[in-house]
Amino acid sequence: MNQAIPVTVIGGYLGSGKTTLVNHLLRNANGKRLAIMVNEFGELPIDEDLIEATGDDIISLAGGCVCCSFGSDLMEAMTALSKLSPKPDNVILEASGVALPGTIAGTLSLLPGFAVDGVLVLVDAETIRTLASDKYMADTIKRQLADADLVLVNKIDLVSGDALEALWGWLPALAPNAKIIETERSVAPSSVVLQNFIQSDPDKFSGVFEHGVGFETRLLTVEECVDANKFAQALIIENPRLVRAKGFVNDVGGHMKTIQIVGKRFEISTAPESVSSGLVLILSP
Repeated sequence: MNQAIPVTVIGGYLGSGKTTLVNHLLRNANGKRLAIMVNEFGELPIDEDLIEATGDDIISLAGGCVCCSFGSDLMEAMTALSKLSPKPDNVILEASGVALPGTIAGTLSLLPGFAVDGVLVLVDAETIRTLASDKYMADTIKRQLADADLVLVNKIDLVSGDALEALWGWLPALAPNAKIIETERSVAPSSVVLQNFIQSDPDKFSGVFEHGVGFETRLLTVEECVDANKFAQALIIENPRLVRAKGFVNDVGGHMKTIQIVGKRFEISTAPESVSSGLVLILSP
């Protein structure tokens, strides 16, 4: 069965650290084939030592990764991407600093062969509140945050403890559907940012993931039949540190279901054949 390629949309205002995050993910791909989508190549300065070859529409990167330009036609570029062989394990689409990532995710959701995995928005801990009160930028900033499944509060090393505490008192109301994670220099675990870095088969769970300091991985065994929707909702409510989860449960209808959770959003789908019940949870510090 052909599996949809998961797409992570990365948004955030100029200078928030999106490019640094993309380079970090490429350096920690651990054998996964990543496809980076950018509007124009010049907008994403990929570290030179990661580039193996360049062409008109695609840049070949280390480890089987690629960078593609979609210019003015995102749908056409994604269709071309789906024809690559081998196909990428994950697609990362870096939106421009003034783009609305939720709108981009909505467009991508219409494409066969792809599945929007999540919307991640980076914010600069030092400047975000000022930007959100600017008469020209406020609406864009607030809509970016409202779209987010995950918010990375970046550059926390540049603000005082009091300023960071004030930010935590202000930010959740603007990103009500997101889990919020603090980062320095855009260093976030691949297993948090990208779906396919979560072990998809609990039977093969090794307990070893590439993590940032303080992130925790748990294996949850589920032997009984459950209502998959209610089970996913309960996981989110009962585990306030839960950032991501993926795995399988026996649904009350007698069918195996896949549960995927990112932030406070979850999706239920039919599970592949011959999988066992159990989920991998990733929790923030």
